[in-house]
Amino acid sequence: MKFLDQAKVFVRSGDGGAGAVSFRREKFIEFGGPDGGDGGRGGDVWVECVDGLNTLIDYRYTQHFKAKTGGHGMGRQRNGAKGPDVVLKVPVGTEILEEDQETLIADMVEVGQKLLLMKGGNGGFGNMTFKTSTNQAPRRANPGLAGEEKWIWLRLKLIADAGLVGLPNAGKSTFLARTTAAKPKIADYPFTTLHPGLGVVRVSTREFVLADIPGLIEGAHEGVGIGDRFLGHVERCGVLLHLVDASQDDVAEAYRVVRGELEAYGAGLDEKAEVLALSKADIVDKDDLKAKIKALKKAAGRMPLVLSAATGEGVEAALRMMWRTIEEARADEADISPVRREEDWRP
Repeated sequence: MKFLDQAKVFVRSGDGGAGAVSFRREKFIEFGGPDGGDGGRGGDVWVECVDGLNTLIDYRYTQHFKAKTGGHGMGRQRNGAKGPDVVLKVPVGTEILEEDQETLIADMVEVGQKLLLMKGGNGGFGNMTFKTSTNQAPRRANPGLAGEEKWIWLRLKLIADAGLVGLPNAGKSTFLARTTAAKPKIADYPFTTLHPGLGVVRVSTREFVLADIPGLIEGAHEGVGIGDRFLGHVERCGVLLHLVDASQDDVAEAYRVVRGELEAYGAGLDEKAEVLALSKADIVDKDDLKAKIKALKKAAGRMPLVLSAATGEGVEAALRMMWRTIEEARADEADISPVRREEDWRP
């Protein structure tokens, strides 16, 4: 399945049905008069968060979603039926934004969450509604009201407890493959990872979700390389594992580049809890490794972990440190987060 995390779609609610102009004219029936029914309301546009989806690929080939028009009124006081609704099914973690890509309409973060995006137009009144004591035979009816329409953006931000960040070829995919059942592409050249990946990590009897994103390079916030568009997938993470390649000549500069890109991106990424680790320790000799640990400690202001995803060295320690941070974040969120009601999901 191809991964797609952004899609622009056109949505339109249904028009209301027209009211009817009708008169009762039946032989041997004493009372006649107007009997035109009202039109039905147009279909609504809903967005529903469903389980089993992890991409927006369905919206690459179908971009227009239009609800049906309400049924027209008919004689014998028969009202039109409501038009069928349109439901856009999205994966957990999807944001719905206005066409400007800045105004947030809703954030779909729970399975079963539903959002009424647009209401259908009201149906028009039939001539029966306009009957008065001075107008016994009205010959007028209202057309239905037009529905709403607009373009919106769907933006997927993966729901993960922890995220991997670092320069290209820093060992992020190898770490993901070592600690989860995920099978990302691994090679000895930069930008092997082109799309975010997810895996479930098991630490003793506990589990958490780990996200891997493509590597960052200097100027990513300006679109250099793959850019920073995939950083949105770690916005929801409680902790970041920052991997610095021990085989690089200047590990301190590698650390500063990634930290600079996180700060330039914003959204509080530079303020998230971070576990710093020197990766690929198995391919560096001991003396060189000691010097790079010292340099990285000076740049970051704290002692980094030393690990090798290939041999497993230090991996368990990194996972346990990440899990402790995630537990602390969950405890804080449980204390201060209000209960979300269904009414809060409506615009």
